[in-house]
Amino acid sequence: MTQAVLPTYNRTAFSIESGDGAWVKASDGRTLLDFGAGIAVNSLGHCHPHLVETLKNQAEKLWHTSNLYRIPEGERFAERLCEATFADTVFFTNSGGEALECSIKMARKYQAASGHPEKFRLITFAGAFHGRTLATIAAGGQHKYIEGFGPAVEGFDQVPFADLEAVEQAIGPETAGILIEPIQGEGGIRTVPGKCLKGLRELCDRHGLVLVYDEVQCGMGRTGKLFAYQHSGVAPDIMASAKGIGGGFPMGACLATSEAAKGMVAGSHGSTYGGNPLAMAIGNAVLDVILEDGFLDHVNQMSLLLTQKLAGLTDEFPDILGGVRGKGLMMGLECKVANTDMQAACVANDLLVVAAGDNVLRLLPPLIITADEVSQAVTRIEAACRQLRSSSATA
Repeated sequence: MTQAVLPTYNRTAFSIESGDGAWVKASDGRTLLDFGAGIAVNSLGHCHPHLVETLKNQAEKLWHTSNLYRIPEGERFAERLCEATFADTVFFTNSGGEALECSIKMARKYQAASGHPEKFRLITFAGAFHGRTLATIAAGGQHKYIEGFGPAVEGFDQVPFADLEAVEQAIGPETAGILIEPIQGEGGIRTVPGKCLKGLRELCDRHGLVLVYDEVQCGMGRTGKLFAYQHSGVAPDIMASAKGIGGGFPMGACLATSEAAKGMVAGSHGSTYGGNPLAMAIGNAVLDVILEDGFLDHVNQMSLLLTQKLAGLTDEFPDILGGVRGKGLMMGLECKVANTDMQAACVANDLLVVAAGDNVLRLLPPLIITADEVSQAVTRIEAACRQLRSSSATA
C-alpha cells in the first residue's frame, strides 16, 4: 500500500475495482455482495442506470458555476425536498459533516435572531456520531475522536441515550436546542423511541428551543420512509441529510422551517461547491427513484424478509449472535463475539458489512436489493458464524 495517502483508515488489502447493483468486483478477483453500501451512501447500488445517464448528460453541459448565480436544478431539488418533508428551505453542502455544521450554526443563529444571543448550547446524546469537524466531534462527545485536537469546541452538553429526564435537567439559560439522531448509526443502530422524540419536541416548544435531527445515515429511504422521523410523525425544526441523498455522489443538505432559518441571511453562511449543478442533477435523479410508487414498499418488504432470516440465524447461533435491531434496511446484528471478527469472517465469505458501536454489525444494503440477494447475504453470514464457531472450538 502507498504511504502517500494519510493512514487514517485501516483499509483492506484489496480494492474495489467495479460495481453493479449490490455486487462489487475486488482487485483479488473475488465478486462480493455489498451489504455496506459505502456506509449507507450507495442507496441505489453501484452504477444505477438512471444515475449514470444523469451524470453523463450533466457532465457534458455544466459542472460548476458558484452560488453567485441561480442554479435551477438546485432550486428544483430543494422544492421537491420541501414538498416531501417538514421543511420550507434547504442549504446544500458536500458532506454530512458540513450539513451538521450548518445545522449547528443555524440553531445558534436562530436564538440570536430571536433576541437570545446567550443561547448557543446544544444538548446531545451518548453514543452519537455527528461528523469529524471540530464542532461535530465535540457534539458527538466521543473521546477517541476528540483526543489530541486541543480543547473541545464549547457548547455541547451530553446526556444518556434517549433519557428525557436527563434532557430536561440539562436545559439551562444558555441552551439553544437539542441535537439527536432518530436512529444512531455509528453508535450501534440504536433507535430512539417515538415517545422520546415526542417528549423532546414538547420540551423544545415549552422552552423556546430548536429540535435538530441528524438523518445523515438514517435518511433518504434507508428506514422504509423517506426520512426516519416520519415513522414517529415528530418533525424537527432543522435536519441534516447526506450519505444516501447523492447515491454515491458527495452531497449533503440542511433542511429547515422558515422560522428556524430566519437568522441565516445573505452572507451568514456559504459553500463554494455546495449545490453545484452536477450534484443537484444527481440529487434529483436519486429522488426520482426513491419517490417512485412502490419503491419504499419494496424497502419494507426486503426489511421484513431480512429480519425474519436474521432471527433464524440468532436462534441457530446463540453463541455468536444476539438480537436483531434497526428499521427498514438499516439493520444491526448484536454480536457475542467481537464484531470486528464477525466483519472479517463475513468479508472472508464474500459479504461486505460494517462494524458499529455497542458490538453491533451493521447491514446497510442498497435499497434496490432483491429477495434472492437477501437470501444470499444470510447464507454468507451463516457461513461466517460456522467459521467463527469452528475457530472457537479449536482455540
